[in-house]
Amino acid sequence: MVYANALRYDIDMSTNHFEKIVWSPDFAYVIGLIVTDGNLSKDGRHINFTSKDIELVNIVKNTLNLTNKISLKIRGAEPKTTCYFLQFGSINLYKFLLSIGLMPSKSKVIAEVKIPKRYYDDFLRGHFDGDGTFYSYKDKRWPSSFLFYLVFMSASENHINWLRVQNSLKYRVSGHISKNKNSSVYQLRYGKKESLVILRKMYSNSSLCLTRKLLKIKQALDIISESL
Repeated sequence: MVYANALRYDIDMSTNHFEKIVWSPDFAYVIGLIVTDGNLSKDGRHINFTSKDIELVNIVKNTLNLTNKISLKIRGAEPKTTCYFLQFGSINLYKFLLSIGLMPSKSKVIAEVKIPKRYYDDFLRGHFDGDGTFYSYKDKRWPSSFLFYLVFMSASENHINWLRVQNSLKYRVSGHISKNKNSSVYQLRYGKKESLVILRKMYSNSSLCLTRKLLKIKQALDIISESL
């Protein structure tokens, strides 16, 4: 179920204590980022956001009007990956995130997220920028063909199933969920026709988005003479 009414808490944006939360397209986009690349600490107040894209970390920082320092974090074995890390504290925002479906150690257990219906497109764009992919290729069997796929990912089966249901209700698309044998990540994949339906809605209010992914999508659409 997608919720139609915004949730409110007392939050002061100017002091990072968040006295009032009011849903907006930009805020919904950031929620999508936090759902995918964010993490709630177990202390009940700190929220962490980690991404290899400094652009996304800056979007979170600027949208929430934070002054916290962005740090570097090294992940994985060789070859190591450099990521950018932002941590900030707010008991009220933390409680708000809990109330819409997030929790500490959420990766494999998150399910439904309570998003106001009017901001779902923005949330989904944030979800895609945080943990989605888009790829295209020419099928060698048909030289004139050009295929592309829009993919959303999650380590939680319940969450990826919820996302598929919401997309089906809003965009009238089906998609296909798969999981590789040696992977812990579920993939919700849409083919060319259904991708176009979602992309046009998802980018209809694209004030915030990850530039490199948008350019990749536009390059593919240029090939088939389509536009967002």
